Amino acid sequence: MSDTLAGSLYVVATPIGNLDDLSPRAARVLGEVAVIAAEDTRHSGRLLRHLGLSRPMLSLHEHNEAARVDALDARLVAGEDIALVSDAGTPLISDPGFVLVRELRARGRRIVPVPGPCALVAALSAAGLPTDRFLFQGFLPAKGGARRGRLEALAAREETLVFYESPHRIRDTLADLATTLGARRVVLARELTKAFETFLDGSATELLARMEEDPDQARGEFVVMVAGAGPRGDADASTVAADALLSALLAEGLGVKQAAAVAARVLGGAKKAWYGRLQALKDGH
Repeated sequence: MSDTLAGSLYVVATPIGNLDDLSPRAARVLGEVAVIAAEDTRHSGRLLRHLGLSRPMLSLHEHNEAARVDALDARLVAGEDIALVSDAGTPLISDPGFVLVRELRARGRRIVPVPGPCALVAALSAAGLPTDRFLFQGFLPAKGGARRGRLEALAAREETLVFYESPHRIRDTLADLATTLGARRVVLARELTKAFETFLDGSATELLARMEEDPDQARGEFVVMVAGAGPRGDADASTVAADALLSALLAEGLGVKQAAAVAARVLGGAKKAWYGRLQALKDGH
């Protein structure tokens, strides 16, 4: 049973880029709590200085979150209010906080959401892909084999697929999308709410080619959105045609590398993406 004298944990959404996106309520809460639990106190400290605030902070990240629960709970029991923030966006959405919120809720503490920016929602709102149903997968696995396995497991899902991705893995992810999901429409949201915010639209192969032509398009943090599968049995004609050509090239005895070069010339896109699809066809996937 909740202790009415205990303090509250406020889960506060903070800007993902543009500091003007912080709500007045969030600013007020950050200025009034006894302590702010932040993913990176240096990063959140810059936000507080922008707001003209000075509040005690402590770090709370994936490596120390479980160990912080008892100490933070004791402060709530003593009547203190606490704010939980991540480096950007809404805490717990591919960020720390789940363990803390789960444990404090189990102890009957009051958890108060202070909604605001979220890269996932911001990207979907401007992508032009269906949003009535979507499947958010956070970050895909870092290793190529595990990443392709995850994508293959999602290939039949009809919802819009949404992922977060880092700049040093975005090219590999696009190549794996081309290999596993073919020519589906992909929308990349890059550097949301920042000066160089960009939305890129096309197949994974086309987007990979664009990044190879303009490396600046591979910079920044990404939200990757992929059109869901069509109704069962309704194959993408362009994907079928492309796979037929690739299979014919292999049947004629071309090596994977040579066939990828031919496919890139005939169909467009990047050799790396075609290489991945050819290798998958050759392996019988």
